[in-house]
Amino acid sequence: MKKSKQTDRLKFERQLWSEGYKHIIGLDEVGRGCLAGPVVAAGVIFEPGTDIPEVRDSKAMSEKERLELSGKIKKEASYWSIKEGSISEINKLNILWASLETMQKCVDELSPLPEYLLVDGNRFINSLVPYTCIVKGDDRSMSIAAASILAKVYRDELMKNLHEEFPEYGWDTNVGYPTSVHKKALLKFGFTKYHRTTFNLGTDKKRK
Repeated sequence: MKKSKQTDRLKFERQLWSEGYKHIIGLDEVGRGCLAGPVVAAGVIFEPGTDIPEVRDSKAMSEKERLELSGKIKKEASYWSIKEGSISEINKLNILWASLETMQKCVDELSPLPEYLLVDGNRFINSLVPYTCIVKGDDRSMSIAAASILAKVYRDELMKNLHEEFPEYGWDTNVGYPTSVHKKALLKFGFTKYHRTTFNLGTDKKRK
């Protein structure tokens, strides 16, 4: 039986390190497909030569694994940042541009700016810093994967806290995604201040 080839998640970083880039930031976001809550982005920089083999796409691991790795990433990274894209930003810009702008926030707070950006997805905003967009980058680049883990852990916890305020929508389990529980609650109770009103929420009734 042929062995499946293991993904080399340091391919992009290793190439850039060899070209002399030392401060490479991996960027990713979570929550684009949600009906409620902010979009959350994270950025992570590792020192050249760092390798954490267990870091991979956050969606492919358990909550326990993500929590454990989140702590390890924060400890081993030379820099990390987590930023929110608010409901008003999402409604104003649309979810794609709000996501990109939120990733850019992680870059903007760095001084000096990073030398190179590795961005999950197929597009990014105009940047003074050179960058590469990597489709499915959260499973192809360790830096991007690390960012995806930090962003998801942060956002899941945030939505579970908001669940205490509005338990009808099941955010403790669906974290804002359009599950049947969430959609039924929208029909029954209307939307909240945490819902993205430019999205198709399936209701025109506002919660009082």
